[in-house]
Amino acid sequence: MVRGNVDKGAWARRLPETDVLEVGGISIYVLHDLAQLDLKPKAAGFAVVVSGHSHVPRQETRDGVLYFNPGSAGPRRFKLPVSVGKLIVENGLVRGELVELAA
Repeated sequence: MVRGNVDKGAWARRLPETDVLEVGGISIYVLHDLAQLDLKPKAAGFAVVVSGHSHVPRQETRDGVLYFNPGSAGPRRFKLPVSVGKLIVENGLVRGELVELAA
């Protein structure tokens, strides 16, 4: 979990702006807004970049890196689907699944 643009107050200061995870040998970089990505994920050794600012569920692979936005599981925003995402790590590989929830 990382801090988003509407996370305000003292409680939010405890949340990092970015985070790094490793699962099954897969390095994952997490940040709120992909536009604020200030590194080259492939060069830094990341297989996945997870972001969420747009609330648009989406996944695409660029230069061997999976860019993954799970969407938003909270109240419907705009006309976007209510969704969650899963990253599945198996045998040293990662793939994403987007799951639309009933609103």
